[in-house]
Amino acid sequence: MTRIISTFAAALVGTSLLATPALAAEKDGEDCVRTKVWDAYGDGWHIRTLTSTTLANGATNSYLVTVYQGNEYKFEACGDDAASNIDLLLYDLDGNVVHRDDTENKEPTLTLKPETTTTYYLVVYARKTSGDAGVGVAVTYR
Repeated sequence: MTRIISTFAAALVGTSLLATPALAAEKDGEDCVRTKVWDAYGDGWHIRTLTSTTLANGATNSYLVTVYQGNEYKFEACGDDAASNIDLLLYDLDGNVVHRDDTENKEPTLTLKPETTTTYYLVVYARKTSGDAGVGVAVTYR
């Protein structure tokens, strides 16, 4: 019984050590996008969503976002040092790309002033990374 517990404890410690770099990387991306959000408060922007994720080269993460007529929205992402090109794309519910970031950098921004209230998928795409990249993502509105 003692051997099972010590084996479990060793596996738990080993797993947590492996997870630490990813969490640190996500923190770098989240800190970057959080700074952008705080800087925009003076211009009347308000936070709607702020999160972070770890993405391998070529990987994506999707978020369901409802936007409301009459508001203006800004979608931002920040990649850590492992990222060199992060893209943001908005898909409608039928799977069509309706808006995309065409820059080649790790801090893309999309703005949108919807004519109707609708729901999109915001897709964060790690187009080019040198390994797992921490990426912060924010949705703001005014």
